[in-house]
Amino acid sequence: MTSPEWERRPWLAAYGKDIEARLPEPRYASLAEMAHTACTRYADRTAFTCVVPNGMNGSLTYAQVNEMSDAFAAFLRIDCDLDPGDRVAVQLPNTLPYPVVALGVLKAGCVLVNTNPLYTRSEMRHQFTDAEVKVLVIVDIFANKLADVIPDSGIERVVLAGVPEFFPRVPEFIVRTVQKVWTRALPPIPDLPIPVTRIRAALAAGRAHKADAQQWWQGLERRNLALLQYTGGTTGVAKGAMLSHGAMLANIDQVLAMGRAYMDRETCVLTALPLYHIFAFTANFLAFFDIGARNVMIPSPRPVQNLQRAIENYPITWITGVNTLFNALTNEEWFTAHPPRHLVAAIAGGTALHAAVARRWQEVTGKPVAEGYGLTECAPVVSFNPMGAESRPGSIGVPVPGTDIALVDDDDAPVDPGQPGELIVKGPQNMDGYWRRPEDTDSTLRNGWVYTGDVAVMDEEGYLHIVDRKKDLVLVSGFNVYPNEIEDALAKLDAVLEAAVVGIPDEKTGEAVRAYVVPNPDHAGDPLTRDAVIKHCRTLLASYKVPRSVIIRDELPKSPIGKILRKDLKAEVRREFETA
Repeated sequence: MTSPEWERRPWLAAYGKDIEARLPEPRYASLAEMAHTACTRYADRTAFTCVVPNGMNGSLTYAQVNEMSDAFAAFLRIDCDLDPGDRVAVQLPNTLPYPVVALGVLKAGCVLVNTNPLYTRSEMRHQFTDAEVKVLVIVDIFANKLADVIPDSGIERVVLAGVPEFFPRVPEFIVRTVQKVWTRALPPIPDLPIPVTRIRAALAAGRAHKADAQQWWQGLERRNLALLQYTGGTTGVAKGAMLSHGAMLANIDQVLAMGRAYMDRETCVLTALPLYHIFAFTANFLAFFDIGARNVMIPSPRPVQNLQRAIENYPITWITGVNTLFNALTNEEWFTAHPPRHLVAAIAGGTALHAAVARRWQEVTGKPVAEGYGLTECAPVVSFNPMGAESRPGSIGVPVPGTDIALVDDDDAPVDPGQPGELIVKGPQNMDGYWRRPEDTDSTLRNGWVYTGDVAVMDEEGYLHIVDRKKDLVLVSGFNVYPNEIEDALAKLDAVLEAAVVGIPDEKTGEAVRAYVVPNPDHAGDPLTRDAVIKHCRTLLASYKVPRSVIIRDELPKSPIGKILRKDLKAEVRREFETA
């Protein structure tokens, strides 16, 4: 499609008086300029507070973030000898070093590669090699992975940062002592063939140059690449979505357009979702940073009690999360007895919000959950339920300003109103394509439209409802899990002849991974068991990708040409859980 077939955009009426139908003119040329402006404008305000489970914490002001990110930019450009556009991987949880490093990368004119700290060695190797990463910033509690990753990666320098980094001296000492002595969470740093620098030393090196960081970002334009945000694919191979400064800035404006009327100088957002995930990166980090809000960060939201001190001790006005987080909180006695008193609203994304959870949240907090929809390829926000509007259970809202959507059939023709079709998206937040994967780009990005692979229906008022996922991905706690990736891991187990992976309903995580496996009759070793499959997968995959359920079969359903039919297995799952 070269233009939307629906000239009528019924969702515009849903904007009401609080949402402008048109996006404002671009305010900045780059994310670095946005960050510098926010830090200057809100210099004395607290920008970030990191809270660990026992309540110990540390904070940085906007002025401190500005100075420290400038220093890190100088370290990258001068000490690491990086050029504009070089890739820097950031593998950190929600801690104070994260915003310093991320903004430092952008100010250096480099490209940020967000990386899940829980990734296995094989997942790290793939992403770092594919992106041609030159510098890695990693949390020190996972430094033991580096000896098996660095030699094959092309990385030239490693920077280590701790969870309590930049805390006041006494709390930092206590947290580190607990990690080192009681929980034994601090492994020894392996000997590596490249320089390893602690984050404080990197900042000191950057400061010593007394360089003006603006020299590296003033020439950036909105078309320049800002992020390589990796997402899975239907082939099971993780792909880097190329998100420009302009795409990210547009999505910030789109997020703020939907909620700015409900934000003020007292806005305080709780960030339990990981900042390396595109939803939290854009909404929690960048959008709230742009307006001078305070960001209260939780390094790990599991168990959910880890949020208690932050919710009790800070004036939280906004919470973002996924269905599982909201469900867990409303089942905690401490939360239901004393819900956040200053709460304005909660934002749900990443996976479908269950109606029962939304109702329970409203009952407990007295405030709604605004559900939205997005995908990495759109930076990510595509639609949102307008704040203040009547709740629409099961709806992902209306397209955000500046975004066109259409619903099309398999022949790319618009479906009739009220009928299901594949949701396609055109807007300034769309990616430029997949990093060095032209064929994947051509299949997803066509004539300026991102083909989401999700099937949706639009009602007469322009509200969207997701009815199915055209792709076979499984959503585990809001994270995309792609069956082919799991099947590829299973194929590496000698005892497995064939395997197929589908999703099954799960009360805690929304969905969980189920693996159907056929034993290899020629395998001479131990017989194939559920425990053996799970143990094998844990060596290759992040924990949320490991199958929760394993079914051993003599054969799998196949098409006449021998293709395993996941749809038949999914039909079995539906029947199983309908009768359960």
